[in-house]
Amino acid sequence: MTNKQLHTASTIIISLVWFANGLFCKVLNFVPRHEQIVARILGVDYSRPLTMLIGMSEIMMAIWAFSKFKSRLNAILQILVVACMNILEFILVPDLLLWGKLNSMFALFFIGFVYYNEFVLNQKLLEQTETSHKIHSS
Repeated sequence: MTNKQLHTASTIIISLVWFANGLFCKVLNFVPRHEQIVARILGVDYSRPLTMLIGMSEIMMAIWAFSKFKSRLNAILQILVVACMNILEFILVPDLLLWGKLNSMFALFFIGFVYYNEFVLNQKLLEQTETSHKIHSS
């Protein structure tokens, strides 16, 4: 598999993670635990609309990641959102997490995957493109 194919496949996987979590777990409420987490952290009164907003934001993140528009900014934002969200959950609601405090390991893996996709694979592609342009313009 070439770097370009690996980067494309990784981008699709990352986008699908955001899309699935946003649509199925939050917007469609197939995983009620997500709303329980929001209720415990932000309050019960508005937990459903806030969970819906979070889910729609995750769907928008999926579309943005898939589009590759300003991909570095997107990757940085993904890393920050996942880190902040998981730190809060680790401290405030570990009992509601699927794997308890071990969820942080999955979050760290996802952060590393996003980082590798953007700052290693995509960087290699950019360098290959620059080298190719230099060779063709000489």
